[in-house]
Amino acid sequence: MTVHPFFLLDVFAEQPLEGNGLAVVLDADEVDDVTMLAFARETRLAETTFVQSSPIDADYRNRIWTVVEEVPFAGHPTLGTAVAVAASRELDRSAFVQETRAGLQRVAVERDDAGWRASTLTEPAREGETADVDRTLAAVGLTRGSAAADLEPRFVSIGLETLVVPLRSAEDVASAEPDPALIAALPQPSGTFNLYLFALAGDGRNVHARSLPTHPDEAEDPATGSAAAALCAYLAARDRTDEIDIEQGVEIGR
Repeated sequence: MTVHPFFLLDVFAEQPLEGNGLAVVLDADEVDDVTMLAFARETRLAETTFVQSSPIDADYRNRIWTVVEEVPFAGHPTLGTAVAVAASRELDRSAFVQETRAGLQRVAVERDDAGWRASTLTEPAREGETADVDRTLAAVGLTRGSAAADLEPRFVSIGLETLVVPLRSAEDVASAEPDPALIAALPQPSGTFNLYLFALAGDGRNVHARSLPTHPDEAEDPATGSAAAALCAYLAARDRTDEIDIEQGVEIGR
């Protein structure tokens, strides 16, 4: 039997047991895909990662799994994995290059009295297709009256597709009720995607958001790094803002 140390972390959290939980399995070169998925399902977390040796010019390979499948990239698993690697190597500050299926990303980590901080430079944002407003809103139990007046739902990717759905107000975001069957019937240009509802406040910077499950075995995400980055790129491309503060997870007590 092989032994694989692992970390449990809370990412995007101001204190333990908040934010978005992540399991990081180290020394995972010998762990096969079937076992990775089984362990990810065992943890029941949004994502579980497995750190392997990289065959290319990277410090490690980061395999990112939901309870359903492996995904090419995700934000909070990128940040949390880098923290786990640094902690395992007893480093209070470091910079890594990780390999994912989306490419290579630089991740910086630093520890201080308040805990760990991490940041990453993602892949360049790529905008894809627009989505039908009425069909998209119906999938989350809303009507055209909840749509933002001057923004359209659109797929945006920084390594993982996100369907950003602009709504009129934070109250509209909170009142959404996802219909799994209707969500599953939405167009999926590249397979797995985040369904990210948001409302931009009048100050042009504060956002209230929810990341809703697109598979019946998944749960609503309390904090979503890849979707947050995609949303910021979407808003910047429309000259709205290049910096946002996101409130997320309120509806699920996180």
